[in-house]
Amino acid sequence: MLSFAVCEDEACFTTVLERLLHQYAESRKTGLAIQCFTDGEALLHSRQPFDAILMDIKLPGMNGTDIMRHLRDRGNRSQLIFITAYPEYALEAFELDTVHYLLKPVTAENLFPAVDRAVSRIPHKDERYLLLSKMGGVTKLKLKEILYCEAFDHQIIVHTLSGKVQFFGSLDALQKELDGRFFRCHRSYIANLDFVVDTEAGAAVFEGGGKALISRRKRQEFTHRLLTSCRKGLS
Repeated sequence: MLSFAVCEDEACFTTVLERLLHQYAESRKTGLAIQCFTDGEALLHSRQPFDAILMDIKLPGMNGTDIMRHLRDRGNRSQLIFITAYPEYALEAFELDTVHYLLKPVTAENLFPAVDRAVSRIPHKDERYLLLSKMGGVTKLKLKEILYCEAFDHQIIVHTLSGKVQFFGSLDALQKELDGRFFRCHRSYIANLDFVVDTEAGAAVFEGGGKALISRRKRQEFTHRLLTSCRKGLS
């Protein structure tokens, strides 16, 4: 499942972009999770990993190019599509490794090829790894084999198909290294939605029987993300 962020302060245009992106996902038979932000600071503070970002340039507070410059300085490698009514920012935008620069109004005819190009540049998620620094060396884990991650007693426990890996760290830092298939469902848990087989009593149940708590405020979003992931699996 792909994860996209839309950063746009005009509600009507955000609605248009969401509709077009869902049409894109349906036409390409792929799962797509979309999170919308009305200003760049909210996107910065989210610290969530996205496969791609659709960014307006004229925003309340910091403009889109400044926001992306901050994200790039943090090591963010999300594929970037600028969507704006101002052609004069194109040169500055492409200095930020921009996939495409679209002028409003946007249609399926010009958005879909731009998204195709962005998706083609996203590393295949099954080829991605998590590198964990531990005393005496580094452990390399395939993301596709991680069931869920748990914070417990100042340590992180990564539950995988083949067992557990423990290290000292924080879920906040770990979350930045994961991709769109993972969801922070609780302050102490990150779930891989690809392995969720059931939910019960405020918890996600994984293949093999492991469980991760789902906080009350995250339950609605968790259900939405899980349904999106399931639709992708059925396509």
